[in-house]
Formats: sequence, structure tokens, C-alpha cells
Amino acid sequence: MNNIDGLVPWTADWLWSLPLSVLCVVLHVFGLNLIRTRYHAMLDRATHRTLSLISIGVMAITTVSVTLLHGMEAAIWAFAFRWLGALPDKKTAMLYSLNAMTTFGHSGIVLEGQWHLMGALEALNGWILFGLSTAFLYAINQKVWKMAPDLEQKVIIQRKQEVEISSTF
Repeated sequence: MNNIDGLVPWTADWLWSLPLSVLCVVLHVFGLNLIRTRYHAMLDRATHRTLSLISIGVMAITTVSVTLLHGMEAAIWAFAFRWLGALPDKKTAMLYSLNAMTTFGHSGIVLEGQWHLMGALEALNGWILFGLSTAFLYAINQKVWKMAPDLEQKVIIQRKQEVEISSTF
């Protein structure tokens, strides 16, 4: 790797980080789409009475699912750090990766000198992934909030129809 780095500083960091970033974003979008299909199925079963409870359940399950998705993506980076010899063991690599991805950065763990930029690039990838997750969670809330008046309107229409049917007898 040092021969590559002689051409442009941190070339190896970029050569490893860009594919890892793309892989994580693709995995993230795929995972969010899978989560979306699950929550749509749950919300479609909601009635006016159960909407609040189902929406809370949907948000809880979605939050856990998105958190696990971020953990899987951090594990991909941790695997790369171990494979490259940038960190000494799996536990340290995972802790470092979660710290970098969340930009928390208080673990005191440092990558081997030649891989320092790769940690910063993982943090950049984390920002992108968290942005996607934030937009996704917001979209779910928007759907639930939009459903409430629609379900309320359905209940009103059903009650009017029931009154009309009962008044004809």
C-alpha cells in the first residue's frame, strides 16, 4: 500500500473508503426499503382506534431496525480495519468504527498512522447514512400523521351510512 500512497497522499484510504461507503449506502437503502415494506403492511391494518398504538409500535420497531442496520454497516468498516491491520482486534475495531460512524470519537482508539484519513471518511459515510435514516423516520411520521384524518373521515362516513341505513327501516 505504501507504493500507492507515494503517488498521492492517502490514496489507499480513498481506495478502501469509497467502495466501503458505496457498499454501506446501498445496503442502507436496501435495508430501509425492506423496513418500509414491513411498516406499510402494519399501518395498512390500522383502524381509527388502533392507529396510535400501531404507530408507536411501528416507530419502535423501525428505530430498532435502523439502529441494527447502522450496526451492520459499522461492522463492515470494522472488518475492513481488521483486515488491513489498522486495529489490533475485533472488539477494538467495532468500538472504533461505531465511534467514527457516529462522530462520537471519545474512545481514545487511534488507527495505525497510514489509515487515519480512512477514519474520517467513515465519519463522512456515517453522516450520509444518518441523513438517510433521519429522512426515512420523518417520512414514516408524515405517513402516520396523514393517516389520522383519513381514518377519522372514514369513521364519520361509516357512521353516516349506518344512520342512513337504520333510518330507512
